[in-house]
Amino acid sequence: MPSFDLHLHTNNSDGSDSVKELIEKVTLAGIDIFSITDHDTIDGAIDASALIPEGKKFILGVELTCKARDIKCHILGYGYNPKNHELHELIKRGKVLRRQKLETRIKYLKEVWNIELTQEELNWLYSRNSVVKTHFANILVARGLASDNVSAMAKYLDGCKTGNTRFDGEEAITIIKNTGGIPVWAHPLGGEGETHLTETEFLPKLETMIDCGIQGLECYYSRYSIEETKFLLKCAENHNLIITGGSDYHGTNKSVPLGRLNTSDIKIDSKEITLLQAVQ
Repeated sequence: MPSFDLHLHTNNSDGSDSVKELIEKVTLAGIDIFSITDHDTIDGAIDASALIPEGKKFILGVELTCKARDIKCHILGYGYNPKNHELHELIKRGKVLRRQKLETRIKYLKEVWNIELTQEELNWLYSRNSVVKTHFANILVARGLASDNVSAMAKYLDGCKTGNTRFDGEEAITIIKNTGGIPVWAHPLGGEGETHLTETEFLPKLETMIDCGIQGLECYYSRYSIEETKFLLKCAENHNLIITGGSDYHGTNKSVPLGRLNTSDIKIDSKEITLLQAVQ
């Protein structure tokens, strides 16, 4: 039974592993099919394409930070053309938005918490393709201001209002499709640290996302119970949506092991993932 993990992050966004390190760990973990889905950048996925060991299947991926109408969401894009001009222009705009968010957070830490980043810390932040709260949290933990990333973000960063720096969800979905890719709603019941939606809360949001053009649901996810997964599988079946799954692995920046697809760590047959047939 081939194993898979279609939601992995490298240090091109907010993971701790380099592309090479991640591929080595994927190989050691015995994962046969995988995708790199860094936030708002495809650099790591492109680099990985030339390093895939024999016998492994790799799917180009990306995770776009979006707002689809009134829904804040993350859209996974799979199997896109990495040379597509529209996709590169979208990512270029995303870098500008993330730079704005970066500057806002630097200012917030200084003005609200009297924490002024050193030039070395600033240089490290500015050198990254995609800066997120995790990177700030790492600095704060290293300074001894918090015991871990989660508490650092909760105390020092969650109160910072950065405005809307997300992609328009409908535009992002359309561009993924235009590249020949498949747009999938990542962790649709809620991601890391978020309160999970109830079935009643989720269903109207699903209708909105379908109307925006979403083609798949991430039904298998490291933070979802078997009951939540079964509910999402039923939704995918009822609406003829593609099924995907992944751990949302970030290396040492999250306590999620490679290949974890539910809270019970029950192994999943890759035949249940219809994305694998869709990107053949």
